[in-house]
Amino acid sequence: MHYICPNFLLLLSQARNIIVGLIDFFHKPFAKVIPAQTFRYLACGGSNTVLNWVVYSLSFNIVLNRESFHVYNDINITAPVGAQIISFCITFPIGFILSRYIVFPESNLRGRKQLFRYALATATFILLTYVLIKLFAITLPMVRADISYIFIMIITAILSYISQRFFTFKTTEEA
Repeated sequence: MHYICPNFLLLLSQARNIIVGLIDFFHKPFAKVIPAQTFRYLACGGSNTVLNWVVYSLSFNIVLNRESFHVYNDINITAPVGAQIISFCITFPIGFILSRYIVFPESNLRGRKQLFRYALATATFILLTYVLIKLFAITLPMVRADISYIFIMIITAILSYISQRFFTFKTTEEA
């Protein structure tokens, strides 16, 4: 077992309490309509999505300067793909931490198992998003791509919440 400084744990606990307190403060007007856990999921997921857009934009426009870059031999990565990789590397762990400690703290699964399941679900939803984009483009070509993408985001957000609640961060009965 690794030793973690007690002051660091106290700092993390205080940070969690501040975040939960802030989210719960804004939840009060919606308490009769939306359960606290769902509201926390929306707040954390929405914040992480906004962070993803910001990191992507900064990476694409400033870090990569809208230019492809050479990786190895004949392998080049385009600026949009590179920006997506950078934003994913930042928002994936933040999303996991927010889900684990803010949205689903009652889960009693081991952290490694949660992380594996979170990665599996994330990969599944990346693939699902790709398939839905292709499906919408083929079946509904008259609908603008950005409008279609909004529906795709709603679909994947709902399915993501369900998968996290009942798979990634589920609470198991102790034997």
